[in-house]
Amino acid sequence: MRRGTLRVYLGAAPGVGKTFAMLGEGHRRRERGTDVVVGFVETHGREHTAALTEGLEVVPRRRLTHRGATFEEMDLDAVLARRPAVALVDELAHTNVPGSRHTKRWEDVEELLAAGIDVITTVNVQHLESLNDVVAEITGVRQGETVPDQVVRRADQVELVDMAPQALRRRLAHGNVYAAEKIDAALDNYFRLGNLTALRELALLWVADRVDDALEAYRCEHDISTPWKTRERVVVALTGGAEGEALIRRGARITDRATGAELVALHVSVSDGLSDAAPDVLTRQRALVESLGGTWHTVVADDVAATVLSFARQVNATQIVLGASRRGRLSSALFPGVGPAVVRDSGEIDVHIVTHEHAGRGRRRRPRPGLGLPRRVLGWALAVAGQPLLALLLHELTDLSDLPAALMLFLALTVAVALVGGMLPAVVSALIGGSLANYAFTPPLYTLVVDRPTDAVAIGVLLAVAVSVSVVVDQAARRTAQAAQARNEADTLATLAGSVLTGSEAVPALLDQLCEMYGLDSAALLAREDAGWNGYAVSGRRPPSSPEEADSTVPIQPDLVLALRGRVLPARDLRVVTAVATQTGALIERDLLRAEAEANRHERERTALRTTLLAAVSHDLRTPLAGIKASVSGLRVDGVELSEQDRAELLAGIEESADQLNALVDNLLDMGRLDSGAVTARRDRVALDEVVPRAVAGIPADRVRIDVPETLPLLVADAGLLERAVANVVENAVRHSPPDRPVVVTAGAVCGSVVLRVVDRGPGVPPEDREQMFTAFQRLGDRPLGHGVGLGLAVARGFTRANGGTLDAEDTPGGGLTMVFTFPVPPGDAAGSEAR
Repeated sequence: MRRGTLRVYLGAAPGVGKTFAMLGEGHRRRERGTDVVVGFVETHGREHTAALTEGLEVVPRRRLTHRGATFEEMDLDAVLARRPAVALVDELAHTNVPGSRHTKRWEDVEELLAAGIDVITTVNVQHLESLNDVVAEITGVRQGETVPDQVVRRADQVELVDMAPQALRRRLAHGNVYAAEKIDAALDNYFRLGNLTALRELALLWVADRVDDALEAYRCEHDISTPWKTRERVVVALTGGAEGEALIRRGARITDRATGAELVALHVSVSDGLSDAAPDVLTRQRALVESLGGTWHTVVADDVAATVLSFARQVNATQIVLGASRRGRLSSALFPGVGPAVVRDSGEIDVHIVTHEHAGRGRRRRPRPGLGLPRRVLGWALAVAGQPLLALLLHELTDLSDLPAALMLFLALTVAVALVGGMLPAVVSALIGGSLANYAFTPPLYTLVVDRPTDAVAIGVLLAVAVSVSVVVDQAARRTAQAAQARNEADTLATLAGSVLTGSEAVPALLDQLCEMYGLDSAALLAREDAGWNGYAVSGRRPPSSPEEADSTVPIQPDLVLALRGRVLPARDLRVVTAVATQTGALIERDLLRAEAEANRHERERTALRTTLLAAVSHDLRTPLAGIKASVSGLRVDGVELSEQDRAELLAGIEESADQLNALVDNLLDMGRLDSGAVTARRDRVALDEVVPRAVAGIPADRVRIDVPETLPLLVADAGLLERAVANVVENAVRHSPPDRPVVVTAGAVCGSVVLRVVDRGPGVPPEDREQMFTAFQRLGDRPLGHGVGLGLAVARGFTRANGGTLDAEDTPGGGLTMVFTFPVPPGDAAGSEAR
């Protein structure tokens, strides 16, 4: 039986239109004459979605009772009995009610596909099993219903139903996704703009990966080994040599010429793990690749040329960048190297051979680790004295004096010399042993003449085997030493990396670990300045104040040096320290950039606050001044007799305006001192249900409705600034709301924050103008410059940020604008909010 095909509509979040698209496809297929039924569709009360089911045959649902409640599920048996050509099945990740044949709906879909029925279904990216934990970290909500990725990946067609986060939030605000009572909570929680943007990116990346997988599968299925140039991919092959940075930058320039091109760096390490590439060089080159937006890959293999080509074809590369050979002319003639082999077998892939200053100068190999002076001395002693002593001993032992036994013992001693002293003493030992075997144990004895050819062959085999075994043993010993050294270096780097702390103490912690690991008295990072050297970070006692005072120095940057005091480090340790120093330089650059960004952020905040203060001076001080002037003018009118009551009212008005003016001036002066850093904010625990009534005290009661519970957690804020911020926002809302539609001020605790919402039913503000309305646009004459809803919003946002909160604008469901204050709750306060 033919297996049915599966088509999946994938969305980033609920409400993007997956079910709508699925039903639309069902109608299109029905119009073409295909037998289509609705196996299960969940409309969630959306009128437009429900209307789209009309005209399609709907298979009746199955009713199941669980724990006293009745639920509806897809009737799988009914769909199988109906046997349509296409079944529309919504919500692939749904968990069926206990009592169903399958636990998950995707298992129902698998049975439909096995029966030869084509299925069109929907799923959100947050329900994919591989992304479940990622979505939980982003949204704070862990999805209980998931579907294995392979179920969706096996689909014959996956179509992304995409919608911009701003558009989705508008759909939600207009009531097109959830019921009205759920809209505010959804906007404040799961449907925050950042959440939707991150989920959209996850969906796009997941679909893009599947497209790449499908393309690779097609190429493999059709045995296509040549690259398809769907996009430029440049592979830069690196040996770890000094020319690597030039090759990387050349590859980056090539990718910059093509839109969407990718830079891929490849380092091929020989299979024994003993590459000539220095770890610190590879670290710097990897950092450079990543800073240029590329990716780094390491492959262990023996045939470098074949590995480069295989990797390039695997990633569908279009170009390969290689460095010109560092071999000399004679060496290049005898051993052409990697470049010619790659060019010869590259096929459709373009190969760039890039010349550099090290080309043709010969390869500089690092010195191989020796066996140590004591071992070499012992090896030479065994080689020179051991063989004669062995010959004397064999001469005394008649049972072992025949030639085969002597040859085997001479060979064994040669192997022992190779293990102890290396190859050269072993070769000398083999020559001495062969000569003694000929002289003392080969007839005629005590001559160097050999009568029998078999004896000559035996002695020759002894020499050949002894020399061969000596070479192999020596190489094994040296490689063991190299491997041990490489392992020690890796362990050291891993220990140092694990000991580095995040934050501002990372560099001192690194220096402390270096001193402890290498037994140093002190270490210092010295930065060159005009007046000399300055210690950026130090560790230990009496740290060096200049490179001249150090026992070992490692340059990091032209003006930055790592100075070590205590002992002179050998070359093998300096290699590790150099790699660590390179990472230290990166840490320092990170700290400097972070400090610079923090300083810029503070300066931006100070500038914004100054702007807010100026706006408040021009806007908020004018009202009390106008009141004072009007009252004084009334008192000074000539020829008008004022009653005592009128005079008292005018004087009271002057006093009240003066008090308002005094309070405003005090607040502005305090904020000015706060901006300059002269004082700290008078932040204390504040009850929002006490601040809001004071903020709206001057507004008619019929124009504002307050719903702020007394059980909200306390805020840590400046009550005066918070009151001014709320008052400005409410005044703007009242000014733009119809007289018969009061402004609603409501508050609640959401995810560790207190959210205060000021909801009006005015004309609203287009999304593109919302940020502009928070700028200070008032000028002489109180005439607005361009679009906006009031100067008070600039003051309100500045005061809100001074209290550690945020102020943003959203659509009001049904029309209007909602201003949203969000204030973090101090840890531990949420639990104790009921005690107030």
